[in-house]
This record gives sequence, structure tokens and C-alpha cells, in this order.
Amino acid sequence: MRAKSKWPGTPDVYGWLALDRRGDWLLREEHGRGDSRSRITNAALRAFVARNYAADPRGCWYFQNGPQRVYVQLAYAPLVFRLDGAGADSTLLDHCGRHALAQAAWLDEEGSLVLLTGRGPGLLDDRDLGRVADMLADGALLLGGREIALGEIRSAELPLRFGYVLNPRAE
Repeated sequence: MRAKSKWPGTPDVYGWLALDRRGDWLLREEHGRGDSRSRITNAALRAFVARNYAADPRGCWYFQNGPQRVYVQLAYAPLVFRLDGAGADSTLLDHCGRHALAQAAWLDEEGSLVLLTGRGPGLLDDRDLGRVADMLADGALLLGGREIALGEIRSAELPLRFGYVLNPRAE
């Protein structure tokens, strides 16, 4: 935060960075006929963004770039998880490379799996849904050697229920 005090007038950035449903960082590209997004493929840049990824008191997620906050448009949730390991002993790894422990789990109306961890709410990457199907038993998810009750939730409820903003705007 020394950079913020050194350059206090640095404006925050909105609309340039997004997080997709598979945990990829997407950067806006401006073209003469409209905007598009490209996936950030540089490993060092992805790691830098992930190390500095956090939420502000409004529930807007951003990454701190020196004195500047670059706010992130979320496709679904602020975190995206992958399974790490095999079977019921699998653990969760978020898109920033951090392990997480699921505290609660829900299926939404589209069959997406929403997980609540100590770091926040997130979506399981759809590429792992097949593996999760084998980890369901009697309305519970067997994950990380633990049984987690599986509820139902509507995707539209998620931001309000868990206190995050999908598309941050300047105050």
C-alpha cells in the first residue's frame, strides 16, 4: 500500500479485466468495431494477478496493481475451483492456485456446483462436474474426506446472498 500513499490520485480501472466460469482472466481488447476479450496466457502475469486478488468492502473483487485497483467483472462468482486429487479425498484448488476447504455446497438450476469456502464463494469448473457426480451420496457431497450437505440455489441469488458484485462500477 506504499504505492497508494505515494500516488494517491491514481484512478481505479473498471471494465478491463474479467474472470470467466473456468477461472481464466480475460483482458479487454479494443477494436474499431467493438470490444472483445482475450485470455491472459502469460504465466507470470496470471500469477501476479492471482497474488493480488481480493475484495473491497462493497464486495467488488479486484487486483491491486501498485497504487491502482483493477476491478474484475465476474461471469458467475469470485472464485473458480478445480478438484485436486482423486475421489472423495479430492481437495479444492481455486483459480489463484490456493487450496480451499468447502464448508457448504449447492446445485443451481443449470446444474452448476456452488461451493462456499473460507476465502469466499465459488463455482466448480464444469470440467470437473463428471468427477463430482461420482462423489455424491444421499444428498451430500463427499469431498476432502468430509461429507457436505448439498442444497439447491438459484444463480441469480448468489451475489446478494454472498455479498459480491458481478460488474463493479465506480462509486
